[in-house]
Amino acid sequence: MNDPPRMGFFTDTSVCIGCKACEVACKEWNQVPEDGLDWTGNSHDNTGGLGADSWRHVAFVEQLRGDDFRWLMSSDVCKHCTHAACLDVCPTGAIFRTEFGTVVVQEDVCNGCGYCVPACPYGVLDKREDDGRIFKCTLCYDRLDVGQEPACAKACPTDSIQFGELEVLRVRAGDRVEALQEAGEDRARLYGHDPDDGVGGAGAFFLLLDEPEVYGLPPDPVVTTRDLPAMYKRVAVAAGALLAAVAVSFR
Repeated sequence: MNDPPRMGFFTDTSVCIGCKACEVACKEWNQVPEDGLDWTGNSHDNTGGLGADSWRHVAFVEQLRGDDFRWLMSSDVCKHCTHAACLDVCPTGAIFRTEFGTVVVQEDVCNGCGYCVPACPYGVLDKREDDGRIFKCTLCYDRLDVGQEPACAKACPTDSIQFGELEVLRVRAGDRVEALQEAGEDRARLYGHDPDDGVGGAGAFFLLLDEPEVYGLPPDPVVTTRDLPAMYKRVAVAAGALLAAVAVSFR
């Protein structure tokens, strides 16, 4: 039996209205604890960023250029990278890739070592302090398994969050960028869609209306385990040379 096509998210930030329905739906479906309900003073952003108790984060960016004001809003989420460093460094196998191409943490296998936290180039993974284990977006694996779309995409009233086959979403996103640019939005761009980028392309990618840094996203993310094979090779060579030197010294 063949695996299903790779599934993912395309988030079109140009139609995000900042309603936070995605945050609420995610929490309700996945039973994610409340994250403090703090008033950060940063526009209407009361989450601050992704974390163990915030699997979706709606960013609010206020831009004032002369008399021109605009509000950029975007719902951030785990990128479900093609080359996932978190999966590479997990010592227990708690993090695995599903048949849908998504990256999931198994709560009952995670030992809370935290190796995956610094490994993520996007700073997505986080430890729940009162629990000690790592939690993040699962792309609603349980819903996908029965043919349903993730809760956040289902709840989004403007279709800013679109779920589907990744290859289909990439084509749709390319058409959308072209339409926006033809309409005069020359800063429109895609982020995380390129299979040749530093993480092999993301399973959750975005249409942005400004530089990635404006939204709190790294401009050129690279899988942090990229150099591990070369490092292991050098260690092996050094170890071999050391053993050879020891053997010679005892002749």
